[in-house]
Amino acid sequence: MIKGLYEAHLPVSNLENSIVFYKKLGLELAYQKGKVAFFWIVKGESWLGLWESDSVHVNYHPSIRHLAFKIEEEDLEHVKEWLSSIGIEVRTEFGLTSEQQPLVLSNYPHAHAAIYFSDPDGNSLELISPLRLDDVESFNEMSLEEWRKRYSSL
Repeated sequence: MIKGLYEAHLPVSNLENSIVFYKKLGLELAYQKGKVAFFWIVKGESWLGLWESDSVHVNYHPSIRHLAFKIEEEDLEHVKEWLSSIGIEVRTEFGLTSEQQPLVLSNYPHAHAAIYFSDPDGNSLELISPLRLDDVESFNEMSLEEWRKRYSSL
């Protein structure tokens, strides 16, 4: 029955600033009216709703202010440079520096490579790519470079 995630929503303090930010990420504005805007993540399949609000600055917790956008594995090679070119700073996560990112997360028995950053309101954004969906041993988070050295022959 369920085929995927169709929409997600984030609070923003200034809709116009957020529209500029999400357009820089390459998302297409699908709809805007009043204090609400929707962007296509994948046209006709998934979108992101931004809601301008005075109560944006609630305490961060990934369950309420986090989105992960899927990217292709080959895009991992240039994702940091791309973010930098559009003025977005990589956040350090899981004890790894920005130089060690993209990082690889062990969600045993799966492995995913990810890089984290924030939107203008501090909402947590992630670009993520599955690396292996089965048979990887459990490990601590590491850089993508280290992961490839360890597991490229598997």
